[in-house]
Amino acid sequence: MSQPSRRKLIAAGLAGASGLAVAAKLAGDHGLLPPDAKGIYGPGEMLNYATHRLVSRHAMAREFAPEQISNPPYVNGRPPKDEAFLRHQAEDFANWKLTVDGLVARPVTLSLADLKSQPSRSQITHLACEEGWSYIAEWKGVPLSQVLELAGIRATAKYVVYFSLQGDWWDSVDLDEAKHPQTLVAYGLNGGDLPIGNGGPLRLRVPRQLGYKSVKYISRLTVTDSLKGFGKGLGSASREAGYAWYAGI
Repeated sequence: MSQPSRRKLIAAGLAGASGLAVAAKLAGDHGLLPPDAKGIYGPGEMLNYATHRLVSRHAMAREFAPEQISNPPYVNGRPPKDEAFLRHQAEDFANWKLTVDGLVARPVTLSLADLKSQPSRSQITHLACEEGWSYIAEWKGVPLSQVLELAGIRATAKYVVYFSLQGDWWDSVDLDEAKHPQTLVAYGLNGGDLPIGNGGPLRLRVPRQLGYKSVKYISRLTVTDSLKGFGKGLGSASREAGYAWYAGI
């Protein structure tokens, strides 16, 4: 399916209420409508997401030199204290599993050892939080696209939903972001294992979006053609808490 031109979509969005309706129709027809496109902020979310996808679909997040790494990397939030996580921690995460299910030909369950046996990628990128703090770190892991190839995603797939072992925290990205070479299932930080405070043993690293999209302690990936069956259908727990689903920077 062809995509609408950037000029056509933005012009429609700037033309007032009727223009926004046209822009929404164009975005919907071409798969450029985010799950949180309704409500008072919906038109803005739609224009932001659609414009980014038209203009910078394949853009790379900036990568930095080793001497620019923050020391130490900022730690925010507290790690889980539930029995399941503490048991994994006591076992040095030897039995931590990442399940990949949904619209895949071969559902798989991968241990940390399985993931570390796959070809890896390292990147020195900037994690920026919407609350104002940030840091630069070297992340190491398996490209999410490679994990999805192991499971064999089906042609109807549109999103990857990822779940944290930390309560009900979850998020999702579209396939463009999931297949981007910088999107990692990260298990390493600055030359060592990923510390618990920074999301270890596994964190999804999405460097082209704000930090809250890089969910910590991930244990499950679900490939789907719709986000309506997840939570309130807005695409993520962070969106339900008031943030935007698409957080491109």
